[in-house]
Amino acid sequence: MLTQRQLFLKHNAQTSPTPLLLEFVKAQGIYMYNTEGKKYIDLIAGIGVSNIGHCHPTVVEAVKKQAETYMHLMVYGEFVQTPQVNFAEALASVLPESLNCTYFVNSGTEAVEGAMKLAKRYTGRKGFIACKNAYHGSTQGAESLMESDFYSAGYGPFLPNVSFINHNSIAELSKITLDTAAVFIEPIQGEAGIRVADQNYMVALRARCKKTGTLLIFDEIQSGFGRSGKMFAFEHYNIIPDVLLLAKGIGGGMPIGAFISSAEIMSVLSHSPILGHMTTFGGHPVCCAAGLATLNTLLNENIVDDVEAKGDLFRSLLIHPAIKEIRGKGLMLAIEFEDFETNKAIIDACIEDGLISDWFLHCSNSMRIAPPLIITKDEIKTSCEIILKNISLITNS
Repeated sequence: MLTQRQLFLKHNAQTSPTPLLLEFVKAQGIYMYNTEGKKYIDLIAGIGVSNIGHCHPTVVEAVKKQAETYMHLMVYGEFVQTPQVNFAEALASVLPESLNCTYFVNSGTEAVEGAMKLAKRYTGRKGFIACKNAYHGSTQGAESLMESDFYSAGYGPFLPNVSFINHNSIAELSKITLDTAAVFIEPIQGEAGIRVADQNYMVALRARCKKTGTLLIFDEIQSGFGRSGKMFAFEHYNIIPDVLLLAKGIGGGMPIGAFISSAEIMSVLSHSPILGHMTTFGGHPVCCAAGLATLNTLLNENIVDDVEAKGDLFRSLLIHPAIKEIRGKGLMLAIEFEDFETNKAIIDACIEDGLISDWFLHCSNSMRIAPPLIITKDEIKTSCEIILKNISLITNS
């Protein structure tokens, strides 16, 4: 009889020639357990997904309760479904007044796609601007916003009328013109290796978009829901986007995304023509119930309050000659090494020692640190001991 690993390689589409092939049978809190019962610290939270930990009991209970009540009823937007309504209302309560209307989708990529259509429809323009080294998703529209062709080579052509600027370059904001429908930007670039936007840059960006009538779209698919030390990364800048994109951490482990704007902007999707944007499973009742439970957990347990201090603890403990730099905010960090080979060897050694990390798509010499936000001080200390031990072993220093 074939093993699960053999069946995985035989029947599951592969995304790389050398998958990790780690086989987990259980996950709880910040830990995952393999078939032999070995415990691993999940230091990347499923790439920014499990913000309140794996299988949080409040989320599990909400999923069970909703699954027993009803699941899929109708395509998004036709029926009044309580989980969708309650989650949208709760999101509005923690966002600025101008971000009061939510369209739920299935993923971050779909949130990007919906926002691209929204920007075109609302402004009547066709052009987009995105940042170099950004990552907004893997569908053809979202991938059109990615300047690097390393991951997109062989899949084009992509959408025309897309221009690229350097993150944090005020001089290049002049590329935003009266022909630009929207600027897509991550306040904290994720796959570029955690690059935090400067305050002055964000103020200038907001002003330029206002002057040209361009929608400012913040991709907080990685940085949202507490990861940066605030509920949303834009709060660090006192800047409010016209459209906010969320996914990953908002579902407590369930698949859900959202693009959020004002009711006035979002209304253009409902007419001329009607059904301007459609999704069958977007806003799935079970996923929305999980999302509301996740948001309530973040708020009721004051989880976000400690995130910056936990990030500072990582920084204070991770001191080693081989570490070139630590970048980021809160629990969205990147540890930079000399090169990819060093980084990969350290990551592999950490995995052998029961700690899961990885590198970034556009910054392969940096290690990702993005654990569940519920990680304790003792668990941070243990994680840092494992990392430092393996840095020393790999670099002989």
